[in-house]
Amino acid sequence: MLVLWEGTVRWLAIPPYILPGPLLIARTLVDDWGTLAPSLLVTLRITLQALAAAVVVGGLLAVLFSLSRWVELSFFPYAIILQVTPIVAIAPLIIIWANDVDLSLLICAWLVAFFPILSNTVLGLRSVDPNLLELFRLYGAGRLRTLVNLRLPAALPYFLGGLRISGGLALIGAVVAEFVAGTGGSASGLAWRILESGYQLKIPRMFAALVLISATGIAIFLVLTLLSHLLLRRWHESALPAER
Repeated sequence: MLVLWEGTVRWLAIPPYILPGPLLIARTLVDDWGTLAPSLLVTLRITLQALAAAVVVGGLLAVLFSLSRWVELSFFPYAIILQVTPIVAIAPLIIIWANDVDLSLLICAWLVAFFPILSNTVLGLRSVDPNLLELFRLYGAGRLRTLVNLRLPAALPYFLGGLRISGGLALIGAVVAEFVAGTGGSASGLAWRILESGYQLKIPRMFAALVLISATGIAIFLVLTLLSHLLLRRWHESALPAER
């Protein structure tokens, strides 16, 4: 595909400010690395912080919901409202209310990322084999013992599935929030580099920033997939080798 892309650009003589070829994008990535690398670190920092916050808040809420049906019925609708509300629509309000650019970007990315972890973990905590629950009750295990020794291990595959989804969503939320905030300077993320390149018609740099964003999302997904495999490979069906 890259060869076809490069050949098409050269054959049709498409100007670089319309569509640069992969070779020009690669050269721009190397030449502008001093500008793009700090922005990549800013976006990556916001993404990882939002993902960590989503894990903590989403996991704790999921445990609380599994312990009390009334709590789940009372607060889960608010989580759904936050999930279905476009982050682009509420990001300006968050930026005004937070009165801190970094904090507002973190909140926006977290709002996008936490729901898959919450919903998947709640589903996992409630998808326990009823026979095992009866066995725990038969041996007199309390709610805390059942939660730690049965429900949490059973919910781990669901949690890890939601984590892989939230990893990409946290990156998307961070980039969208950066677009809305429009913050420039040395502490700006990759989204601002894309906007800046568009204003200056430096389209190869825009594509280089897009490549970095895509590569970051792929790397996050691969790392979380590896983590899931390492945690599940010895006991869960989804990670066991297929029988021939």
